[in-house]
Amino acid sequence: MARAYPQEFRDDVVAVARKHEAPLSQIAKDFGISDATLANWLKRADIEDGVRPGKKLAESDREREQRRRIKTLEQENEILCRAAAYFAKQLPPK
Repeated sequence: MARAYPQEFRDDVVAVARKHEAPLSQIAKDFGISDATLANWLKRADIEDGVRPGKKLAESDREREQRRRIKTLEQENEILCRAAAYFAKQLPPK
């Protein structure tokens, strides 16, 4: 399972890597992370800084919350439709 690193640690590693004072593989080794992890962090930092195109984390979080809200509303609507149909059967004809 992947370890979660604090954001401050990630930011520090990215700052060191962006100085280009050592190869990325050496920086990753010094900080005890894999080369792929460092590459992912650099990519994410570039997206967040607007250097590279992509969705920022805040946008992804907002979309995820919107999808969750839509799903809840759809479930509530389905319950109300079923309740209305049930009670419509219970009413005597006029």
